[in-house]
Amino acid sequence: MKIGFIGTGVMGRSMASHLGETLFVHNRTKEKAASLIEAGAVWCESPKAVAEHADIVFTILGYPVDVEETYLGENGLITNGREHQIFIDCTTSSPELAKKLFNAGQTKGIEVLDAPVSGGDIGAKNATLSIMVGGNETTFDQVYPLLERIGKSIAYFGAAGSGQHTKMANQIAIASNMLGVAESLYYAKSTGLDVERVLETISKGAAGSWSLSNLAPRMLVDDFAPGFYTHHFLKDMKIALEEAEKMNIQLPGLSLAYELYDTLSDALKQTTGTQIIYKKYQ
Repeated sequence: MKIGFIGTGVMGRSMASHLGETLFVHNRTKEKAASLIEAGAVWCESPKAVAEHADIVFTILGYPVDVEETYLGENGLITNGREHQIFIDCTTSSPELAKKLFNAGQTKGIEVLDAPVSGGDIGAKNATLSIMVGGNETTFDQVYPLLERIGKSIAYFGAAGSGQHTKMANQIAIASNMLGVAESLYYAKSTGLDVERVLETISKGAAGSWSLSNLAPRMLVDDFAPGFYTHHFLKDMKIALEEAEKMNIQLPGLSLAYELYDTLSDALKQTTGTQIIYKKYQ
């Protein structure tokens, strides 16, 4: 089985390393694929080249516009794909775009799954990502063994776009939680408590969360290196807010989180992980 992978950034590089088989890779910046190439992956100059070689292609990109270009552009996957191929987009993107890609694929006999992931750099490295999938269920069943190589919690949610809607629910839960984590540490520090001991204690109780266990320790030592980039989180929150507006529902927690993250400088948004929100309180 020939597998392609496009998007070898913070998460994609680790995800691709677990897939094995014959791997064809592409990234806008070739240097970010260097470790995969050194391990035996074949470099491709474009998505078109990946489509020409691979039977199944994974993508994890930055923004919906990147996804659309990678799939439907002149050198795109669907544009240059062939019947019976399967494309799996792990980007957190627009549910409407997921439907558009699915329908475009159907016209050429290509199956497209929207399969956004959650778990950050740690989950990608340890192959313990949560994967939320939309598209044809028979296609999901077909690629499930591959998804097991990169994820631990893998679930099918329905027609195209369902995976993206599920990821929006995930990001909404994280958004308010990140504010709570930062405020908790800031409060404990302001009272003069041993913040590390506070964190150790509350993370084992009802306040426990993935963010509290994995990102709060980074906050305490001013480690703001990206496990998941802040500008990508802002993109996700904006998509969720746009979807909420279409459904005429109010999400005040998400709105506040977006507002606070958006006040960060452009430099911080582009270079740091989501735990940078602690700087707002410091």
